[in-house]
Amino acid sequence: MKTFLKTFIADETGASAAEYALIIAVVGVGVGAAALFLGANVTRAIEGAGSDVYECSVDSTATNAGGATNGTKSC
Repeated sequence: MKTFLKTFIADETGASAAEYALIIAVVGVGVGAAALFLGANVTRAIEGAGSDVYECSVDSTATNAGGATNGTKSC
């Protein structure tokens, strides 16, 4: 019984599996955080581009006969 306990305590076969699971969990949290951050930035960029396109379309309808626009952006 004494030798069984010594070998049981010295056995480390499950330790590497636990370490791999911990690494996968940490990497998974990092990937999730990066996806949230990237998603917010992409949303903001697309909304900004859509706003610019809308402003240019509104400015193009306000062009007078001389070709000047009343907006400050060049489209």
